[in-house]
Amino acid sequence: MDAQFQLLFDKMKIEMQHQSKELKESITDNIMTRMEEKLIPLVEENKNLKLKIESQEKEIEYLKREKRRNNIIIFGMAETENSSLDLINNIKKTFRSDINVDIEENGINNIYRIGKKNREGNKTRPILCSFVNGWKKREIMENKKSFRDIYVTEDYSKEVLAKRKALQTELADERKKGKVAFLRYDKLVVKGNKTNNDKRKREISSSPHSDIQSKKQQTTLPFKASRTNAFDVTRNRSNSLTNLPINKQQ
Repeated sequence: MDAQFQLLFDKMKIEMQHQSKELKESITDNIMTRMEEKLIPLVEENKNLKLKIESQEKEIEYLKREKRRNNIIIFGMAETENSSLDLINNIKKTFRSDINVDIEENGINNIYRIGKKNREGNKTRPILCSFVNGWKKREIMENKKSFRDIYVTEDYSKEVLAKRKALQTELADERKKGKVAFLRYDKLVVKGNKTNNDKRKREISSSPHSDIQSKKQQTTLPFKASRTNAFDVTRNRSNSLTNLPINKQQ
């Protein structure tokens, strides 16, 4: 009897373990299902928030770029001014003498030295100059290599300057390969080789002329070969008239 009770007890224990396992799995599935139902809208909301943040970051970056669009940074100009008007006059004289560009007071939106003044006076602070119109800035940037004692650059943010600095090595490598490479804002732009472009231009410029000459030869030579001489025609006609028989009146 004890053996039968023990066998029955073992079967009941196994059955209870099996039922408890199924019950746990069922409870776990129900909990996971409910959690998924609650998490789905949260995940979707999180996704929408990320897209919104990315859009706002792009908009902020665009506004920052627009704010700096008409700005230039001037390095190397002696810090001898006592006021903003003196600074403007110094810039006007330098730009007029170096690149022959006139700067008017009403064309400048804002101008100031960047950073705190050095007490020792051995370090010249750069100048930020913001123009009312972009065309004046473009005129200056196109002639910036003609400046004698100063250096002029675009007004970039710290993030953009860091990206441009990181791209300098890659820029130098592409130029060593003979490619046309330059930095546009915070991007590296690489075009084809200079030799290939020049060769292609020469081929394009020379091929139409040769095609026109060949077409002229094709059109003029057959025309000259087939053209008849008017004197030959009249001569043949006169010969044919002399060979006709003459009827005498009787």
